Amino acid sequence: MDPAEYALMDAAEDRMWWYRALHVRLLDALAGVSGRVLDAGCGTGGLLAMLRRRAPALAPVGVEWSDAAAHRAAAKSGAPVVRGSVNALPFAAASFDAAVTADVLCHAAVDPAQALAELHRVLRPGGRLVVNMPAYAWLASAHDARVHNARRQNAAQTRAMLQDAGFTQVRAHYWNGLLLPLMIVQRKVLARGDAASDVAPFPPWLDAIFRGMTECERRLPIPLPAGGSVLAIAERP
Repeated sequence: MDPAEYALMDAAEDRMWWYRALHVRLLDALAGVSGRVLDAGCGTGGLLAMLRRRAPALAPVGVEWSDAAAHRAAAKSGAPVVRGSVNALPFAAASFDAAVTADVLCHAAVDPAQALAELHRVLRPGGRLVVNMPAYAWLASAHDARVHNARRQNAAQTRAMLQDAGFTQVRAHYWNGLLLPLMIVQRKVLARGDAASDVAPFPPWLDAIFRGMTECERRLPIPLPAGGSVLAIAERP
């Protein structure tokens, strides 16, 4: 990503509604897992820090390509963070009980097939993989350019990508559906080609409303049929 985007992430991920909604969904997806969990592409460490606080059964480890972000992630979370690429993970085979990769397989510098092969390799048999992807190619915007996103995909494409990589019991669903209409207006109607990053401080009242909407959606008995992101859970056979 652009260096400025790492700075924005570092400042926002502990409190911005979107990061908080994402992190709690990733935590939900790891329910029942214990042992070592890899955050592949950990950025500045917000998820690592949350897992350290809220998931005592997990021993999180991060890997991050950006040297500055890796140092910040280690300082923020207190978890081990290794500098490296998701395309060639610097870990032994079958060394993790679970792995998370959140909005990483979409990056231009990432080869999804190679990265998934590496995640398959470092997971033990029966290990869980959790993937978050930005949804819908037609939702691409100036923000995607700033964070070097090369791909957005729907739930069926995400499911097929994981199955093709050898993962089983794949489940994929959308989230952030209640706010999808606002995303469409912001990205496709209001935004310009030089628009600012989507990662920015929100007025507290607006942040609280958006956070509340994502939490209401999270508590629905079934996922909504569309959303701004795709969350997938799979198993390494």
